[in-house]
Amino acid sequence: MNMKHKAFFLLVTGLAMASFAPCSNGNAETELLSLKNTYKNEFLIGVSVKDSQFMAKNPAETAFVKGQFNSITPENLLKWDAVHPQLGKYRFEESDRFIEFGNKNGMFIIGHTLVWHSQTADWVFKNAQGGDVDRETLLARMRDHIQTVVGRYKGRVRGWDVVNEIMEENGSLRKSPWQKIIGEEYIAKAFQFAHEADPTAELYYNDYRLEVPGKRKGAIALLRKLKAAGVTVTGVGLQGHYDLNWPKPQEVDETIADFGRLGLKVMITELDVDVLPSRPGGAGNADVSRKEAADPKLNPYKTALPEAMQQKLARRYAELFGVYLKHRGTLSRVTFWGLTDGDSWLDNFPIKGRTNYPLLFDRSYHAKPAYFAVIDAVPVAPVNSPSQPQPAVRR
Repeated sequence: MNMKHKAFFLLVTGLAMASFAPCSNGNAETELLSLKNTYKNEFLIGVSVKDSQFMAKNPAETAFVKGQFNSITPENLLKWDAVHPQLGKYRFEESDRFIEFGNKNGMFIIGHTLVWHSQTADWVFKNAQGGDVDRETLLARMRDHIQTVVGRYKGRVRGWDVVNEIMEENGSLRKSPWQKIIGEEYIAKAFQFAHEADPTAELYYNDYRLEVPGKRKGAIALLRKLKAAGVTVTGVGLQGHYDLNWPKPQEVDETIADFGRLGLKVMITELDVDVLPSRPGGAGNADVSRKEAADPKLNPYKTALPEAMQQKLARRYAELFGVYLKHRGTLSRVTFWGLTDGDSWLDNFPIKGRTNYPLLFDRSYHAKPAYFAVIDAVPVAPVNSPSQPQPAVRR
């Protein structure tokens, strides 16, 4: 461990994680070294969570989430198939606990996600005979779902991913069941129903690979059309499923700037960095229907990530956060998709059973070099000249 980050303690068998570094004025005082404290004047730092991480099944995990993050997103429990598994039947027990946890700890809570082509039960799109429902039936089911779920958490969930992954790579709309049965209007209707259910909530469009120019162009055109029609859209979520080489920092920079010029908040919503080799065309492709055959050459780090790769990952996170900090004000939140490497969906996507290392904390909850790279990305101002940033040095 780098000694400039001394006194970083992780109590894997205790109740909390505490990490301290001497203050920049060099005196005996200490400040809590955490992502949320380091970025408190920049943007929110969030994480997606599983039920064990907020239901006190593991007190150390729960304390870890509270200590590092000030925004939470449920990984799965507010998706349609989890919260609304059958026609007329809702299941809110776990999501209620999630909301209670976030509210109790003063966190900015994200609802993920209302309308998506995946993880939506088949019954939503089918009639009693097994064929497709008609347009009005599907609109009514969408309205009931959105207004029931959003309405239940009115004033408590601060932002909703209203529509998720609706664009194709070429900038056209995805041919999802929503699109085929209702038409393009389903997008505006989803935002309308959500706004009616909670006029105070922020409402987002969320997607992956928006750094690709054609896809971004299509998304911008759609958002302009929605705004011109008076549809309430607050922001756009760039999922941030990246690898060590894609996208280039300039592409991330341009993407944030392009959406910011629409007057929208921009968020990095599902950040992770895939360190494993992939087949051509795989970078950033987060389509959950994509499955690939196993290949030992695509799983080279079964027991540990080599130090050289740890440093490469750290440099990658440093350059990404350098871009994010450039857009403070436009960028309102960065959310990591998983708490530790052991929680990452990338261990099983697009190939099951691989060992990936895409996050800031390893499987034993130890901070990786990437964590300190993110911490050190924030400039530290001299005590006597708070307006003059200087390079970050944690002494």
